[in-house]
Amino acid sequence: MEAVILTKDQYIDLLAKIDNISTQLNSKADSKKETFLDNQEFLQLMKISKRTAQSWRDEGRISFSQVGNKIYYKLSDVEKLLQEHYNKAFSHKAR
Repeated sequence: MEAVILTKDQYIDLLAKIDNISTQLNSKADSKKETFLDNQEFLQLMKISKRTAQSWRDEGRISFSQVGNKIYYKLSDVEKLLQEHYNKAFSHKAR
C-alpha cells in the first residue's frame, strides 16, 4: 500500500471540497420533497368543478389530505391519476 502525504493546506482544501460535495448532495435530496396542491389549484389544473373533485375523492380516484376545511393533493398523485387514464394514440394501418 502506498502512503500519500499532504500538506496542511492541501488537507484543508480536500476537506472543503468533500464538504462542498456533501452540501450539494444534501440540497439535491431536499429538492425532491413532495409538492402539494390545495383544492383550488387542483381544480384549476384539471379544469374541473368542485363537485367533480368531490366525486373523485369519494370514488377513491385521487388521494388527498384534509387539514380542517382545507384539502390538499400530492402533485405525484395527480400525475399518477393522469397516467392511469392515459390512452395511447391508435396506429393507422395503410390500406
